[in-house]
Amino acid sequence: MADTLTNRTAKRGRPGYDLESLLRVAAATFNERGFDGTSMEDLSRVLGISKSAIYHHVAGKDELLRLAVNRGLDGLFAEVAALDAVEGRAVDKLEHLVRASVRVLIDELPFVTLLLRVRGNTEVERDALARRREFDQIVSDLVKQAAFDGDLRPDVDPHVSARLLFGMVNSIAEWYRPRGDAAAASEALAEAVAVVAFDGLRLQ
Repeated sequence: MADTLTNRTAKRGRPGYDLESLLRVAAATFNERGFDGTSMEDLSRVLGISKSAIYHHVAGKDELLRLAVNRGLDGLFAEVAALDAVEGRAVDKLEHLVRASVRVLIDELPFVTLLLRVRGNTEVERDALARRREFDQIVSDLVKQAAFDGDLRPDVDPHVSARLLFGMVNSIAEWYRPRGDAAAASEALAEAVAVVAFDGLRLQ
């Protein structure tokens, strides 16, 4: 998992191709060609290094996929872990998580994009989908609690609200292209999503 990335990052092969840069190129290539449509030979050509240089860092293509999707998942679950420090009611924690998830998506765009495209065809993908379902359940529970507290509209099913909220967040991966000040763009998008979502869901 994440500790594997940390442990392996210390290894370096050809200059400019430590595990971090290898992982970013792999994620971009998987997003462009599809995981199944990308071979280790394809990656070696894109990188301009031998397959043995790639194997210096990872055991194979599945490990690259696992490390890549876990980058996105670990970012999301780090924000879940931070919710205990967020003051306020469930609706405040929910809004915080929505905003933070937008920032994670932009900061880790190629990895989150890849995560959103996995379909469960391999064990790695099934593990990623299981973690996504766990995250989705956390969001649904927050929506339920916020509705119970009287802070969200009671006439919208909590599961539907959760799906709509993160459907909006996840759609950013399909059209957002980094340019200019990424931090400012991240904050602006987080604000836009929160305004659109919570102005419609929150009971004033």
